[in-house]
Amino acid sequence: MAQELDQQEAAQTDTTLDAEHTAGEAEQTIAEDGAVPAPEAAEPAPPPAESPFKWYIIHAYSGFERKVKESLQSRVAAYHLEDRVGRIEIPTEPTTELRNGKKYTIDRVFLPGYVFVEMALDNDLWHVVKNTPRVTGFLQTGDQPNALSEAEVNAMLNRSDVSKEKPKMKMKFAKGEQVRITEGPFANFNGAVDDVNEDKQTLKVMVSIFGRPTPTEVAFANVEKFEE
Repeated sequence: MAQELDQQEAAQTDTTLDAEHTAGEAEQTIAEDGAVPAPEAAEPAPPPAESPFKWYIIHAYSGFERKVKESLQSRVAAYHLEDRVGRIEIPTEPTTELRNGKKYTIDRVFLPGYVFVEMALDNDLWHVVKNTPRVTGFLQTGDQPNALSEAEVNAMLNRSDVSKEKPKMKMKFAKGEQVRITEGPFANFNGAVDDVNEDKQTLKVMVSIFGRPTPTEVAFANVEKFEE
């Protein structure tokens, strides 16, 4: 019996040594080859969800664009729709006007009757917007309002940013009309309009210097109409 136990213990010892020897060889192989088991590939992240907010154009009574914007903002607050309506914009450009001989720069609406609204449109919101006072409807094709991209809206709204560098004069001049130059080297000279350039917002004015008519180019902003 004792001999059998000694044989079993010897067999277990040999098995343990064989297992340790095998594990050591495996570790040595990894160390020599430098090979590390590749980690499992991560699953690709899902694509970002598309924003439900899009731009729409609202038709309004011409001249009431700002009133419509105010009414829309009030209705959005009243119906607690702040999470479904974003920006509300009116396309404007700076325009210089003369009133009683003084210059005033105002923001003039250059797309009368249009209001741009950014919103996550659904049937309920459609009714809220459509029933706003002085709103006549959406810009749409068939039964569906047309959604505009951010780039399309920026292309229209950014016109006001460009114009701010050179405000346009809201004045009309005719050839032969008498004007007085108010600024520049010919300030306080009177003359007749010889040519009108609407694009450049300039006039060619014939002024008398030493009794001789001399043409000079003057910006709209630097003249005023003059009646003898």
